Amino acid sequence: MSRTGQTVIPNLNLPQDAVDRPMAAFVRDYADGQTTGRHRHARVQLLYALRGVMRITTDAASFVVPAGRALWVPAGEPHSVAIVGAVAMRALFLRADAARAGPEGVAVLAASPLLRELILAACEEPLEWDEHGRGGHLAALILEEIRRAPSLPFGVPEPREPRLARMAAALRDDPAIPWSLEEWAAHVGASPRSLSRLFRAETGLSFGAWRQALRLAEAAALLAQGVPPARAGAAVGYASAPAFGAAFRAAFGMTPAGVQGMRGG
Repeated sequence: MSRTGQTVIPNLNLPQDAVDRPMAAFVRDYADGQTTGRHRHARVQLLYALRGVMRITTDAASFVVPAGRALWVPAGEPHSVAIVGAVAMRALFLRADAARAGPEGVAVLAASPLLRELILAACEEPLEWDEHGRGGHLAALILEEIRRAPSLPFGVPEPREPRLARMAAALRDDPAIPWSLEEWAAHVGASPRSLSRLFRAETGLSFGAWRQALRLAEAAALLAQGVPPARAGAAVGYASAPAFGAAFRAAFGMTPAGVQGMRGG
């Protein structure tokens, strides 16, 4: 806490945050269960995992990022990263001029096979790479691929109201809890109407839509770890594999098996 009583969010002052280049690569491997703690960076980050699953939490939402996807984190955005399975993280730090290639807010991006290889190639470059040589060419191509990368709906808004936060925490622990809004209302001591109004006010979604987004994001994390689609769907509360597959395709534009095809090696 600061002297004013406000929580101080630490800046992780890495060399990649300050190097005189539009872009710098960062390589780190994490063990299952590791967490970074809440922090922020001076530059935009593009977080990418060759394998494993990253769970990133910001003040507004939580994101499940399987291998083969990337998360764009704006400069100064407080966030924490939790590791599911062994994660091989390969990240890029982008200076303000280079960061104009990406979105304004936090977003999960579909990383093309070309972008994946470019990130790996950038990780082989020295911190102060040759701006007129290979490093410069790689950076230009990376920025073009970032511009083309579509955003994916892998984020789930994070409710802050205490009763909603209790519900959200319980459903993250077990997305298959089948309770209706009325049952949740009795559990947390509120009326169904109040909970419904609060969910829309805080997340922009109905309770049902929020729960489905959470279930599908959690299912994506299971699929990325190699869990068969039928088991992943059942684990998050879907009664049948066809229903799960239809909901997954509607949300993400791909089949559950398609996510497994993106698993890193």
